[in-house]
Amino acid sequence: MPKSILASFAGRLSVPEINLRGDGLGPARIKTEILAGLTVSLALVPEAVAFAFVAGVHPLVGLYAAFIVGLITALIGGRPGMISGATGALAVVMVSLVAEHGVEYLFATVVLMGILQIIAGIFRWGKFIRLVPHPVMLGFVNGLAIVIFLAQLTQFQVPGSAQAAGHGFTGGEWLTGRPLVMMLGLVALTMVIIWLTPKLTRAIPAPLAAIALIVGVVLVLGLDVPRVGDLASIKGGLPEFHLPSVPLNLETFRIIFPYALILAAIGLIESLLTLNLVGEITGKRGGASQECVAQGVANTVTGVFGGMGGCAMIGQSMINVKSGGRTRLSGVSAALFLLAFILFGSSFIEQIPLAALVGVMFMVVIGTFAWNSLTVLRRVPMTDAFVIILVTVVTVLSDLATAVVVGVIVSALAYAWQNARRIHALTYTSDDGAKVYKIQGPLFFGSVEGFNELFTPKEDPDVVILDFADSRVADQSALNAIDGIAAKYQELGKTIQLRHLSHDCHQLLSRAGQLIIDSDDDPDYEIAVDYSVRTGAMSGGHS
Repeated sequence: MPKSILASFAGRLSVPEINLRGDGLGPARIKTEILAGLTVSLALVPEAVAFAFVAGVHPLVGLYAAFIVGLITALIGGRPGMISGATGALAVVMVSLVAEHGVEYLFATVVLMGILQIIAGIFRWGKFIRLVPHPVMLGFVNGLAIVIFLAQLTQFQVPGSAQAAGHGFTGGEWLTGRPLVMMLGLVALTMVIIWLTPKLTRAIPAPLAAIALIVGVVLVLGLDVPRVGDLASIKGGLPEFHLPSVPLNLETFRIIFPYALILAAIGLIESLLTLNLVGEITGKRGGASQECVAQGVANTVTGVFGGMGGCAMIGQSMINVKSGGRTRLSGVSAALFLLAFILFGSSFIEQIPLAALVGVMFMVVIGTFAWNSLTVLRRVPMTDAFVIILVTVVTVLSDLATAVVVGVIVSALAYAWQNARRIHALTYTSDDGAKVYKIQGPLFFGSVEGFNELFTPKEDPDVVILDFADSRVADQSALNAIDGIAAKYQELGKTIQLRHLSHDCHQLLSRAGQLIIDSDDDPDYEIAVDYSVRTGAMSGGHS
């Protein structure tokens, strides 16, 4: 790998502290960051356990992933304030791998996934996230909000029944009667506390205050409600170094590579979109390539310490940001608190009512969903409205990566179609009797047919001029179209001249094997030349 690339990236891989409104990390800021991290860690526990069940692995595999991925990305990630951990988007891809080949192959896949993400970061492929249009972002946010909401519904099932039904969010027995009423009541009370707390005090994050009060209500009243411990025990030791026990051969690579590639793509897409979303909320830009490397390093390490891998979590990131977390300290605190829960505080954490955590996540859903998009749908072009709805639906029914790819493809096709319809020409006769076609609009694969229909070779005079001052020749299809028109005039013994070709078009024509004559005074920003085509030959001169 070129040393310059590594050196350049090493200079970018910094760990800056980004503070709120320029404040330093004084006592007040440190308290806010730590409390935000504590709040996030409490919300991480049931999510990690649930996603471990989805993937078909032990809960500690999910918890270790949340700890390791969360800690490493908090330290070297591209966006302070973001939270990463085990996610459902990755878990659903892992199901068939674990079922067919076992957990050791999952660990090997996570390592390879991390390596692929590091490669993406080193070569700065993360910059391509800027190609995601805003309608796709809105659909992504709305779809993910719905997914977070649906993921919480499993907590309204009888404890243990969902897991017994097959590691999914559905299939368990639903709560009914008094247990359901208590669950709904506590969820509603949690949401009300979160809404009221900022109006009374900002000394403690609203979600943390709500969790603490709900725990107090349940313990004082002795309510029998589902708790974190009903999902699984989270007690364990430190993650141990463990190389995946798989054969090191091409057959293993053949098995794990497709999964690793899909997981790497999903993880990076979700992480980079979350990076942009958090950046919009906090008003700070993040480093896409740095985030790719951070996610890759985190997953590579996770794979050799018995974790299921992970990526950025939009729900927990929103909790952190809304709780005041703005620096790397909040993410580090969340990871360390989670490890402390596993090592020392499992008996306490297991007593937290699931209703409190569901209420917190429901408030995240309300805050995440782009409600303004419902009114925007009536004002934006029909294509953009369709993309918003399409990405939302595909995110819910399939997965994030598929939804984003589909949204980008549809947006690109719509853009190409709209530009294809813009091609036209203004025609007039010059003083010397030549017919001038002043081409308007971009010439590319989508507009080639319309371009060809502009000309009437049989009716035109002996000299025809194509003026591209107001156009742009974009690709090989455009060049072929120009050659085709030139051939038609050539067959009729007529001359065609090409004028005002841009510098990039000049390069394209050269690459296509056209006879191009450069001149010393050709400008860098634009080439203004006449190319005359007569009986198969091209000659160049200045216009």
